Amino acid sequence: MAVLPLAASLPFVGGCASPQVQQYAQEKPNLDLRTYFNGKVDAWGVFTDRSGQVVKRFTVEMDCSWQGDEGVLDEAFVYSDGTRQRRIWKLKAGPNGAYTGVADDVVGQAQGQVSGNAFRWGYTLALPVDGKVWEVDFDDWMYLMDERVMLNKATMSKWGIRLGEVTLSFTRRTPLALPK
Repeated sequence: MAVLPLAASLPFVGGCASPQVQQYAQEKPNLDLRTYFNGKVDAWGVFTDRSGQVVKRFTVEMDCSWQGDEGVLDEAFVYSDGTRQRRIWKLKAGPNGAYTGVADDVVGQAQGQVSGNAFRWGYTLALPVDGKVWEVDFDDWMYLMDERVMLNKATMSKWGIRLGEVTLSFTRRTPLALPK
């Protein structure tokens, strides 16, 4: 009888495992980063702390281009407090939906994988906080919704402790030509 409560709890234990990008392989529309992030893309987002309180809002204007398997995402951020920031990602497409990327404030190299409509991207960002620079880990997920909109949710952590989340909505200025 002691086994019964343990067996009943197993579905909940499995539900705590982190999702894998391959779980989205059958989801449509298929995401091709080289196509979506090509041209002008606008984004609106928020930073939330651990309690879910919005700490900062921001907008991003992106100018994106690709030459073969190498892409540049030039991001211009404007925050709700009036501050501005620029990040230029240099991406490289690899085999089977794999991507790598670097930017000036990224520690090392970002690693990502596309599957179906989803992209999972992991990297460490050097974030200035109160006069110090913190190396914060990002588990970044993007989901293509339709020919213009992609949603993005990233969890920020340090030493394995969740610090908060970034939530964004991307909109392409020119819609994609998706198969119907």
